[in-house]
Amino acid sequence: MKAKQINRIMYTAAILLIAALATYLLNGSDRLLNTFLITATLIAGAPTFLKAWKAAWLKMFSIEVLVTIAVIGALIIEEYIESAAVTFLFLFGAFLEGRSLEKARASIKSLMEMAPLEATVLRDGIRSVIMAEEVIENDLVFIQTGEKIPIDGRIISGKASVNEAAITGESIPVSKGKDDQVFSGSILDSGYLEVIAENVGEDTTFAKIIELVEEAQEGKAKTQRSLEKFAAIYTPGIMILSVLVWLFTRDVHLSLTFLVIACPGALVISAPVSIVAGIGNGARNGILIKGGEVMENLAKLNAIVFDKTGTLTNGKPEVTAIKGFGISENELLLMAAEAGVISEHHLGRAIVKEAEKQGLKLLNKPTEVTVLKGRGIEVNLNGNPLYIGNRKGLLQNITNIEDEIEIYATEQEKAGNTAVFIANDKKVLGIISIADTIREKAKGVIEQLKSEGIEHLVMLTGDNEHTAKIVGQQLGMDRIYADLLPEDKALKVKACMGKGINLAMLGDGVNDAPAIASANVGIAMGVAGTDIAMETADVVLMADNLDKLIHALRLSKATVKNMKQNMFLAVATVVILLVGVLTKNVNLASGMLVHELSVLLVILNAIRLVRYKSSKNKPSIKEQENINFKRNEVCLGC
Repeated sequence: MKAKQINRIMYTAAILLIAALATYLLNGSDRLLNTFLITATLIAGAPTFLKAWKAAWLKMFSIEVLVTIAVIGALIIEEYIESAAVTFLFLFGAFLEGRSLEKARASIKSLMEMAPLEATVLRDGIRSVIMAEEVIENDLVFIQTGEKIPIDGRIISGKASVNEAAITGESIPVSKGKDDQVFSGSILDSGYLEVIAENVGEDTTFAKIIELVEEAQEGKAKTQRSLEKFAAIYTPGIMILSVLVWLFTRDVHLSLTFLVIACPGALVISAPVSIVAGIGNGARNGILIKGGEVMENLAKLNAIVFDKTGTLTNGKPEVTAIKGFGISENELLLMAAEAGVISEHHLGRAIVKEAEKQGLKLLNKPTEVTVLKGRGIEVNLNGNPLYIGNRKGLLQNITNIEDEIEIYATEQEKAGNTAVFIANDKKVLGIISIADTIREKAKGVIEQLKSEGIEHLVMLTGDNEHTAKIVGQQLGMDRIYADLLPEDKALKVKACMGKGINLAMLGDGVNDAPAIASANVGIAMGVAGTDIAMETADVVLMADNLDKLIHALRLSKATVKNMKQNMFLAVATVVILLVGVLTKNVNLASGMLVHELSVLLVILNAIRLVRYKSSKNKPSIKEQENINFKRNEVCLGC
């Protein structure tokens, strides 16, 4: 039945009950009173009876089956007030639960309302307004102030202030200009943009977020699966116990009351409703948590492994020095930039950006491109082989590096730079030094993680040991591992995981995909490389902001705590009611009312998570000493 039909049935039953009450108060005939009550029972009970029939047909035990048995029993023993009250209260309780659950799902609903409906495109030289889902790849899309961006794409003209809250959870607008990326669901606060569509329809970042959140809300936690298994055994067990109660007491009313009151309705929903609300809160804050089991694992973390570049650093490295050996600096930079245009790596982009900054024209296009993961690239430029990358990749082609070159490279690395070697098949042509700055909030976040009970903080990087040590020591990392290939990172993550260690790997979701997939919880940060991040990671921090990690951890702990509160409330209510039933202090109608109220309280408690904010006081000096002692006491396996 549809919600509107059920609501009409509930209102009709309510009118009949009011009529029955009026008949009773006016000393009307018992026949008329019973007619109103029986009619109210049958009308209000219709949705419940229908669900019970379907469940019985599928050989399932549900609360509807228990209520139906109790109502039929009440009608047989002519307890019409009880039967009418139970069916109406059950229907009314379901109505309240539905309204409350709508609030719990408000986050995904509000996300869906942000979806853009229309787009202004240029086709055959004519501007036209079409539905957003009709935009195709490579369409030229025009976006003006106040409009929602309908596609993912690259800006080719214009400047604007863009609110990306639907994607990242960050309400502060971001300035966008030529060659910047924009994402579907973002809103143009001010300005004007012309954008080439790259991802459209269901392939947009925004569409994927909605899909992932919907899937995540259906994903079950271990606790939830355990409760469902328990309910599958518990419910038929209660039916047997109610028969035993009747055999011992010969009191049909008592056994029917026992049957309904012992139903684990609130217990069964205690976990899923908390998970739904928690995932919804995450989505509103730009954190995608893929299901209840991930939420539980996130709450258990005591170790986090970080990638360096783009995670702990800004991921926007700049060229700090250019040194040619036998060629000029401009010649070296031009050569490296022409080869680097095909690179998606931060360092390659930094070299191209520096060449453009110095006004160099990139004329030659590289061919025979080979990407060496974690090492660099090999290309053919103007008919000549060229290597651009780190020392590890260089040593595979050139066995000996001249002392002058080695000394210079080491000096640059000790100063905190990454030395990028440019070489042909015979010798090193030069070194371009590149430096990346530590994120402004990184140190503060690391300190907060320590206060949150994260006992082990490890940094992994493909960068050189000198640069890695400088960054790691500034941030206060427990362990630092450098010169690692992507596969080395995955092996290191596996080595760190051991007895008592619940570990998360945080990276950019592209080069770190193997390591992210290997951890107990894989976390990808930032919308760059979104496709791989969303597929590989268990948690995606859509904003390029480390603060989101703190909110994710606190939200997971709050969600698990909320689940436990709900379970305690549900079990305590059933125990108290059963004691009341067996001592004949609780009847069927009042017990049903309390039972439905407990279900409602469980839902209302979970709804608090929708508005949860992760503000938390700093730990006391004593608490911090305990945390530090614990950190020194436990050893990571890697």
